[in-house]
Amino acid sequence: MGNFDKHHSEVQIHIISLTHHCGISIKKEISNKTIVKEVEFGMCTVTCGIGMREVILTNGCPGGESKCIVRVEECRGAVDCGWGKPISESLESVSLGCVHISPANRFKYVWKLLRPNQQAIVLPNDSAILEVHRETRPLAFQCDTLDNNEIVASIKFTIYTTTEMQMKRSLRPDTDAVLVFVLTIGVIMCIFVIFVLIFIIINWAAVKSFWGPKASTTEVQSELSSVRYKDSTSLDQSPAEIPAHEEDVLSEWNE
Repeated sequence: MGNFDKHHSEVQIHIISLTHHCGISIKKEISNKTIVKEVEFGMCTVTCGIGMREVILTNGCPGGESKCIVRVEECRGAVDCGWGKPISESLESVSLGCVHISPANRFKYVWKLLRPNQQAIVLPNDSAILEVHRETRPLAFQCDTLDNNEIVASIKFTIYTTTEMQMKRSLRPDTDAVLVFVLTIGVIMCIFVIFVLIFIIINWAAVKSFWGPKASTTEVQSELSSVRYKDSTSLDQSPAEIPAHEEDVLSEWNE
């Protein structure tokens, strides 16, 4: 009897252990499938360099919502960001910025001075911002953003000379003046049309009484003109009909 109880208890322990093991494996499998099916990733905020995206839960959201944001995480776009625009510029200097996100000190920055048909010169500046003074010839710079010694973004800048900037600024006021004039005229016309419509709606009875007699006069004139046209047409046709009638009478007498 004691051996039977001992054997029975061992079998129960074995069954419990198997059930526990199988339950864990099933839960893990289900949980893995749930994670794959219920989590979506939003669009990255950038097309190049480093950006952010939302991680969205599509099932099991609080309040019975169909979707909810779980967290926001970092995402990567294309490495080459092409040619960028300065952060700020004046006739004497320009401020250039590398592609980065906060905190800026987590990345490493490599600035290069680009030269045509020659190897680029690596600059000693390793910060995210570069201050450049304009020279007598245009310059081109490139900034590579590195994360764990891997280039994650690269952007280039063109620095024009002071003379070129002065020429651009001298041409810009004329264009701005034309745009301002066109926009002003358009706004005035829109306001005028709106006021006319409002006036017509408010004073619809007066407008109707004003245009009513004119409309009736126009209709009468059109009817008179149509009657005159018919009379003139009948008069034009009668002389042609009379000779034909006389010829018929003469032919009867001759017979």
